[in-house]
Amino acid sequence: MKLYNSIGPNPRLIRLFAAEKGAPLSRVEVDIVAGENRQPAYLAINPTGTTPVIELDDGSRIAETTAICEYLEELFSSPALIGANEKARAHTRMWWRRADQIIVQPLTAGFRGAEGFELFKNRVPCYPDAAEDFKRAAQEGWRWFEAHGEHDQFICGSRCTVVDLLLLCFAEFGEQVGQPIPEDCERLGGWLAMMRERYAGIE
Repeated sequence: MKLYNSIGPNPRLIRLFAAEKGAPLSRVEVDIVAGENRQPAYLAINPTGTTPVIELDDGSRIAETTAICEYLEELFSSPALIGANEKARAHTRMWWRRADQIIVQPLTAGFRGAEGFELFKNRVPCYPDAAEDFKRAAQEGWRWFEAHGEHDQFICGSRCTVVDLLLLCFAEFGEQVGQPIPEDCERLGGWLAMMRERYAGIE
């Protein structure tokens, strides 16, 4: 399989997910800063112009991180990063949805409307007037996870899941763009330190 890769938290999620699975993915680097992903050659691969995309051996392609993770989970069942049974999968998907809605989406929108505006203004809808509100929403999302996450060890309890990988990628991205996990989220701070140690050197 081939991974159309770039900078950013979403391609990193797939790299970490594949590394956990031992899934071999050869990489094709896409220069999104230069706008390579908005050129006809890449749009023929993925008409949304986003990364990552995986290309299967038969030439078919899968975009969107959720779809890619679900596919890799079915192909490489161990370790189970979504779940080994119906209940575990539903549980993970519940937390996955929450993370996307209350942290990932507002954090990303806040960045695109502020620090990332010049890069994204002609590529995707950006909302500079609402950027600070999006950032505040993401901060409150982290605080919600601090209060309601299970935190036995990982976000979904005692097992590492795709939710931990997703939030690690966006926690570190948030730090890079001025949106770190709030300092008062002490349990999440400990979780982040543990996740960093777990994935040190894995890119």
